[in-house]
Amino acid sequence: MSKATLYLDDTLHKALRIKAAETRQSMSDLVNDALKMVLREDLEDISDWKVRRKEKTVSYDELLSQLKKDGTI
Repeated sequence: MSKATLYLDDTLHKALRIKAAETRQSMSDLVNDALKMVLREDLEDISDWKVRRKEKTVSYDELLSQLKKDGTI
């Protein structure tokens, strides 16, 4: 395992310390778990993008017009 120095916002650091104490996990474990979750989400986003990249792009104005036409808004 590698060692790293992180600079956290004071409020985030306090929340992390409290959560670590309440869950009986180390702050390192909590940060590692959070990073893994974010990286998994990124991987899912990349996968979704690859599947959808050939879809037609719709402008915001077109989308609003279609929503109005469909009765959604």
